[in-house]
Amino acid sequence: MREDLNQGLIDFLKASPTPFHATASLALRLEAAGFQHLDERASWYTEAGGRYYVTRNDSSIIAFKLGKRSPLEGGIRLVGAHTDSPCLRVKPQPELQRQGFFQLGVEVYGGALLAPWFDRDLSLAGRVTYRRDGKVESQLIDFEHPIAVIPNLAIHLNREANSGWAINPQNELPPILAQLADPEAADFRALITEQLARQHDFSADAVLDYELSFYDTQNAAVIGLNGDFIAGARLDNLLSCYAGLQALLAAPDVESCVLVCNDHEEVGSSSACGADGPMLEQVLRRVLSEGDAFVRTIQRSLLVSADNAHAVHPNYADRHDENHGPKLNAGPVIKINSNQRYATNSETAGFFRHLCLENEVPVQSFVTRSDMGCGSTIGPITASQLGVRTVDIGLPTFAMHSIRELAGSHDLAHLVKVLTAFYASAELP
Repeated sequence: MREDLNQGLIDFLKASPTPFHATASLALRLEAAGFQHLDERASWYTEAGGRYYVTRNDSSIIAFKLGKRSPLEGGIRLVGAHTDSPCLRVKPQPELQRQGFFQLGVEVYGGALLAPWFDRDLSLAGRVTYRRDGKVESQLIDFEHPIAVIPNLAIHLNREANSGWAINPQNELPPILAQLADPEAADFRALITEQLARQHDFSADAVLDYELSFYDTQNAAVIGLNGDFIAGARLDNLLSCYAGLQALLAAPDVESCVLVCNDHEEVGSSSACGADGPMLEQVLRRVLSEGDAFVRTIQRSLLVSADNAHAVHPNYADRHDENHGPKLNAGPVIKINSNQRYATNSETAGFFRHLCLENEVPVQSFVTRSDMGCGSTIGPITASQLGVRTVDIGLPTFAMHSIRELAGSHDLAHLVKVLTAFYASAELP
């Protein structure tokens, strides 16, 4: 099972270079399992025992099973994650021609570790909006092959490279795509038009706009002398999206279960499809009883917010509180912060710990050092939007927000097992 789950994650990561592709990949897997797509612009008819999913902006997705037991009686079991990861986004007018090279101007999305982006084989993917036959349409594209690189400056020309060199995103991050012969002009929209024709077999009249991101073409892999690790891009947080999906598909149909994967977590979640927006509440209000019954249902419910946790790094162990250093392959981590950067409380933490113990899943705790700042997740945001009790958890990882992150190869199976048990749990605290 562990090997199958890991390979499934690797395949999912490859198919999901952007939040748009991740949402499409999740939707395909849901439809194959009998989930019905609901259009937010149409009327819905749902029934107990039904399986449904909703997307918004092509980059956020909510999937849910309506249990045979009334949600008003048993509450709903929610697992939350996010589809986006730090990356380099192409600017609207990106063409740069310097020293005979065709480059693209980029904007840094989220809190990316920038140094690992140098000297990687990069491709480009995302959503394109275009005009065809007088109509405005959109499609996903993925160049798939390496088409760009950001070469490092040789150590001979940058003697400070190993001494804390500050990277200037405006000047040093534009990837190189090609050499141009004078007086050849670079035209990025023409490049997109050609890709649309190759990938979707039609000719667009005009490319109107796009949301395109560079990504590393190196596939994720199980690595290490004994295969102890999974290395890959976007483990934060597609790993949790994939684990949540596997748990939802395996869950029985007795209780009402929800998987929500929001976009824009890495930039604050404030959007129509982000956790700080109305999407989740609007979907739940359309399928649950209204008024007093809605509030009663939410108060009987629980959200497991699943987002990666910081494992204790052997070279930087002093960056952790000495009693709270999660280890790779030692199970999911309960994340706690008294200033509400995480939404965990003693009741929700205790319930999650109980689930782990009951299902023989190892569990750990994380509290950041008292002299360091603490990151956050969709947990406190969703809790404050919906009023639902929440526990923040995640699998331990190294190199979070790098172009290539590292997790334990045993931990995915641990997370899927406990999330499946959560979806099946007859009683919530």
